[in-house]
Amino acid sequence: MTHTRHETVPGDDVYGPGTFIDKNVLPASEDARRIFELLATRTPGFTKDAGLWDTVKFEGRPSPMIPGPMKAPLVSAALHAMCGLVGNELLELRDGKPANRSSVTVNTDHAGIWLGSTFTTYVEGSDISTLARNRSLSKIFARDFEQGFGVGPLAGRATALYPTKDPRVWYQLHGSLDACKTLRSMGVDMETPLQSLAEGYNYIKDHVEKWSADELEMHNVRHGLCGSICYSPEGWRKTEMGKRLAADPLVNYTHESYAHPTPPIPLLKSSDRRPLAGIKVLEMVRIIAGPTIGVTLASFGADVIRVNCSRLVDLNVLQLTLNAGKRTVDLDISKENDMNTLRELLNDVDVFIQGFRYGSLDRKGLGLQSLLETAAKRNKGIVYVDENCYGAHGPFAERPGWQQIGDAASGASYVMGRFWVYEEGTSVLPPLPVSDMMTGVVGALATMLAIRDRVLKGGSYHVVSSLVAGDTILLSPEVGLYPMDVAQKTLDDFKFERSSPDQFVSEILLQVVDGWKRVFPEYLARESPFMASFKDTPWGQMEILKPVAKLADEEATPRWKTGPVPICQNSNISWA
Repeated sequence: MTHTRHETVPGDDVYGPGTFIDKNVLPASEDARRIFELLATRTPGFTKDAGLWDTVKFEGRPSPMIPGPMKAPLVSAALHAMCGLVGNELLELRDGKPANRSSVTVNTDHAGIWLGSTFTTYVEGSDISTLARNRSLSKIFARDFEQGFGVGPLAGRATALYPTKDPRVWYQLHGSLDACKTLRSMGVDMETPLQSLAEGYNYIKDHVEKWSADELEMHNVRHGLCGSICYSPEGWRKTEMGKRLAADPLVNYTHESYAHPTPPIPLLKSSDRRPLAGIKVLEMVRIIAGPTIGVTLASFGADVIRVNCSRLVDLNVLQLTLNAGKRTVDLDISKENDMNTLRELLNDVDVFIQGFRYGSLDRKGLGLQSLLETAAKRNKGIVYVDENCYGAHGPFAERPGWQQIGDAASGASYVMGRFWVYEEGTSVLPPLPVSDMMTGVVGALATMLAIRDRVLKGGSYHVVSSLVAGDTILLSPEVGLYPMDVAQKTLDDFKFERSSPDQFVSEILLQVVDGWKRVFPEYLARESPFMASFKDTPWGQMEILKPVAKLADEEATPRWKTGPVPICQNSNISWA
């Protein structure tokens, strides 16, 4: 165990109300170890055996690697290490003998790059960030799932941060996957002739400034739309929703003890040594957070089938990383035949992941209670995973949300605005899709804990992984923020560009990847030790970032045996 003393001081004058700055800055690997032990202590169900904690090793460069004061790479490293440790527990349960006890290694740089991994892939030798910048990315997709998403000056800036009637209070507007619906609901004329994204942003800005933040919030609640006031960390913690979310642990899974009891389910012996071999996972998800849960479980050996409907919008580029190791199927649950196919898959599933608005699948018979009944009938417990924005309880639990909503609500965007030294209240997105990726690894970790518990005592389990929670952990006093001089040195070292409130997350992510290429190009090269190569994917030769956690048992260590595949690749599918 680490015995390094970590202290923080209030950062109100620097990063705003409710922030805490490190008094003593630790090297990255040492700080990751400290955060690992903090999260391990706070996570119900996670082993409290300090001897097992000591089997985890962190390595990597000592310095920060992303713009801003938040320690996202280190929290990412800690969570991946926790997944690795649970993976070893599963190996011991399956094999009936101790796993190699010096067995989990995490590189903090790898864990940081993982947060931006959707833009570190190579297709036929070309890296995605270059293709995106050259507007050549769409050419590699045989099927366009974006269906015009974000096209045009107005739609392209429907998701951005805007000042309100009170210039000290900003608002995260979000066009979701239908920008026209959002903007028209606010009275924006979508036929206004504009030529550039800058013009689109300024046109929407002029419109939004006529509303107060509370008026915008009530408008979006009334219409079922996404959006959030940009709170300071202290402001969020004082809200009723913030208090309700804080009452739950970050890694949030519960044994549904009221459900019909089902027996322990042993892990199946398999020629595949990975810890989750034989576990069947069905996911109904879109965009990043939900697919990240499934792709992480797939790396640990689970058989993951991703369900999408080809008439629904999704983002093309995400298939290239978040479908690794999976199979995919095109099902429209509004059609009875497709619904019957889905029910057949659910009859034998171990884990069901859903990433739609909390509770929205209940009326389709796909909610928690319905699947608990299915589990009772088959006498085999299930792990039901809800990936949502605001957590399991409270007045916003069923409200839709995205990464940017988590950033705004938690205070992360506010803190980034202070970091970039904008005027008070100005908010800017964090440099990576942090809340999405954190929500994914937290959901995977909770699922693995639930699978372990099902082996030991049977029953069914409910996992809730929240976007806002994925951000709030970064702003907690126990994790701490880097002092401004440390964060400024990171900017100088990487020559990161200044971010602005109008930018979409992919625009900022490209700037971060450019900085990484300047400082450690070997980490992002095709032949990088962090990269996995797949020769025969539907897109041809590909290199994608490997899973972060490494186990000492090479055959058991997380990896994908098959490369990424497109969404909706199959019209019919069954368990192997």
